[in-house]
Amino acid sequence: MDKIDKQLATLTMALGRTARAYKSAADTLTADFGLSQATAWPVVMIGRLGDGARPGAVADALGIEPSSVVRVIDRVIELGLVERREDASDRRAKSLYLTASGRQCADRVEAALIPFRRALFAGSSQDDIEACLRTLEGLQAAIEQLARESGPASSS
Repeated sequence: MDKIDKQLATLTMALGRTARAYKSAADTLTADFGLSQATAWPVVMIGRLGDGARPGAVADALGIEPSSVVRVIDRVIELGLVERREDASDRRAKSLYLTASGRQCADRVEAALIPFRRALFAGSSQDDIEACLRTLEGLQAAIEQLARESGPASSS
């Protein structure tokens, strides 16, 4: 294996480990508010996406399958953090809205994440952060392109 191939293998393994470690640490942060990761993150993502977010967009933001998001959304609705409404432009579609409690929850978690992320990246320069973002965005675009190219074969 060439040097670059070894580095790329190490990098791709590190991406997964780092993502899991970050999620675990951030989940601990949400627990400080008495929230499980299953309830905190959907509320935060709806807050980030904005009121009227569609369940599919929330699923994508959470990195879960759209079919799995239904149970998650049902739970935060039961907790009084989110409301599901008919979409004004498409009555078949549903849109998600934070309740006042949900907005307060999302705001508290977001406020706690700011110093948490700053502490994590304290040793990184602005240039390093920007380079990392460019690299990750490029990687995401390449993954999406490969997925499109290797999608279902057309029936000829």
